[in-house]
Amino acid sequence: MTRTHHTAPTFQLRLAMARDVVIGPGKADLLEAIEGTGSISAAGRALNMSYKKAWQLIDTMNGHFPTPLVITQSGGSDRGGARLTELGQTVLAHYRALERQLAPEHSSDARALLALLDDRA
Repeated sequence: MTRTHHTAPTFQLRLAMARDVVIGPGKADLLEAIEGTGSISAAGRALNMSYKKAWQLIDTMNGHFPTPLVITQSGGSDRGGARLTELGQTVLAHYRALERQLAPEHSSDARALLALLDDRA
């Protein structure tokens, strides 16, 4: 059972390994928010997510790839922050491309599966 509520049927892409979701919708949104804000705290705030939760998600993602997807730097004159590595940008781009390919407007299989749903559910 999913922890989110959907008013309409939707597909959600998740890459799982062992007991972890390596990347899914929430983690992809977090990567995009970090890319846009340059900050883990700001990204978390934008997604209504605690800093601790954001770090847990980043740690899970970083642990499943040969090099980190997100790196941070401490304050100083550049004010610190976080950014996606080249690998992080690549992973996010591939994830979003797969989402687009599986979207009902682009996938006859997705449309067919949705057509088989019982409207009473």
